[in-house]
Amino acid sequence: MDTLIWVAFSISLFAGILIVTKKQLYVSDKLLSALLFLLAIDYANIGITALSYDFNIISSSFFLFNPAFYLYSRSLTNTKFQLKIFQLIHLLPYLFFEFANHYFILSFKVDLFFIADNNLWIRLLFALSFIVSLIIYNTLSIIAVHKHRMNLKNEFSNIENNQKLSWLLFIVILYTVYVLTATLLGLFNFMNNDFETSNIYNYSVGLFIAFTLGFYGIRQDEIYKKTQNINLQKEDKRYKNSILNNKKKDEIKNSLLAYFNEQKPYFNSELNMLTLSEELNISKHQLTEVLNTVIGKNFFQFVNEYRVNAVKKKLLDPSNDNYSIEAIGYDCGFSSKSSFFSVFKIQTGETPLQFKNSNV
Repeated sequence: MDTLIWVAFSISLFAGILIVTKKQLYVSDKLLSALLFLLAIDYANIGITALSYDFNIISSSFFLFNPAFYLYSRSLTNTKFQLKIFQLIHLLPYLFFEFANHYFILSFKVDLFFIADNNLWIRLLFALSFIVSLIIYNTLSIIAVHKHRMNLKNEFSNIENNQKLSWLLFIVILYTVYVLTATLLGLFNFMNNDFETSNIYNYSVGLFIAFTLGFYGIRQDEIYKKTQNINLQKEDKRYKNSILNNKKKDEIKNSLLAYFNEQKPYFNSELNMLTLSEELNISKHQLTEVLNTVIGKNFFQFVNEYRVNAVKKKLLDPSNDNYSIEAIGYDCGFSSKSSFFSVFKIQTGETPLQFKNSNV
């Protein structure tokens, strides 16, 4: 078990260093590196205590994971997220119980945890606080990532894997499942007077989470680029509060269609709603409203319909016979072969090759 603790310490520290030394450092990177560094400190604290006192204190990292997942999720999915000093309040439970671990000598062994003594109240407070923290923060994290995933097609014309945040959603859910199974395993081992299995399980999962956070965190880029145009109209929160009348909606629709027909921005594989908003000097919310309520398509569908039509023309043009189908897809704005084939099949009912062969 001691080996697992020090391996987890090493991985957390090393991953934190790798993230903080990224060439392009975003707010989300700062948060994740801080989480990994605090995890490294927590593992070092547990390891040193075990070596010096031959006593395994209960880990306070639970109170670190919960708010950190939430803040990291928000930093990736909320375009207006900023680090502010008041957010340090999320660390108070972690700091409090980190101190309590040493002052009251809190052990994670079930037989010692529920023993009736003068410190039972602090152990029960620890358990109750953790349950509340887990429910609140993990629910908020899952909601933030889920809303982001649902809104992707209103923001991007090509959706990459790092934008879906599947790995983060997986970790949050895995962490919740881990806590539940660890609790059941702890109770089972308590009845069988065997605590070593629980200890190995806890630190093994902790090691896996630290490794996964570091691995994907290093590869994760900023999803939403911050706008540089300060003249855009303030966005409304709901369509029902829309300030757009039918005339204004038609004006936005005509501007949008004219821009796509004349400038052909869909050839740019990195086209997103923010770029379009800045080019037309129309707020993202108003563009999204017109797309969804007037044109009847989300941003992803709207842009890729133009791309598919462009691909069709190129496939039927004999001068393009020397180009592969994949090359034509990339040339028309698709960013990957899989997304190209998937979108084309959904819109036409045929693969690009089937379409070409049936129209020769």
